[in-house]
Amino acid sequence: MGIVTVLWEKWVEFRRDFLKITVAAMLSPVMYLIIFRIGIETTSQGEPYLRFLIPGLVSMATMTGSFGAIAQSMSVQRLYERALEQVMVSPTPLWQFILGQVIGGSFRGMYAAVLILILTFPFRGDLIFNALSFLIMFLNGTVFATIALVLSFLARSYTDAPRFTSYIIMPMTFLCNTFFSTEQLPNGFRQIISLLPLSQTSAMIRLVANGKETGFFGFVVLFAYLVIFGLLAVGFIYRKKNL
Repeated sequence: MGIVTVLWEKWVEFRRDFLKITVAAMLSPVMYLIIFRIGIETTSQGEPYLRFLIPGLVSMATMTGSFGAIAQSMSVQRLYERALEQVMVSPTPLWQFILGQVIGGSFRGMYAAVLILILTFPFRGDLIFNALSFLIMFLNGTVFATIALVLSFLARSYTDAPRFTSYIIMPMTFLCNTFFSTEQLPNGFRQIISLLPLSQTSAMIRLVANGKETGFFGFVVLFAYLVIFGLLAVGFIYRKKNL
């Protein structure tokens, strides 16, 4: 009888979250199909694929590391540990709490990127990773840490954080100029994907790695995301405080 009760609970949960569960289950196979169809054929102007791939992996590591450092832990702290309420009644200014979370998440992302650089050192050849590269990594990390912070405020249960990863982080991981160039995507869709923060980060780090100028457009895009999601995070936490 106990087994039947547990199975019934799982069935009710499945019915309640049917669409979310289905979409999350389908995304990975679809992304892998795209990778194996397009990504493996990618070269960067006749250069070996690793010259294209390594900057993309570094960019991706800053995204996944920063997002992962914030999304799950903040969701649990807000929903179950009630840590957010404790912060609101503490002497700590709320903007400092938000900034600390964002910077801490970004550092986690940069740590993940450094590990990638260490692992790929024997294969990097003459690719360049300098102070500008690390500045771009840090900025990208702050963007995704801020996005994670906003989504953690919107989470209704601890299961939402993994779903946010499936809906947002995983598609960007595969599509945003990491494993293959966005130039191979269909027209229209390509322009949309190129405006996502990971696409710009990968492009800029790849340009720096090959000794080229990055320009300012990528920085403008990253700062725009940072400002938008930063304001959303501040607005959410101050509104909650004033309820």
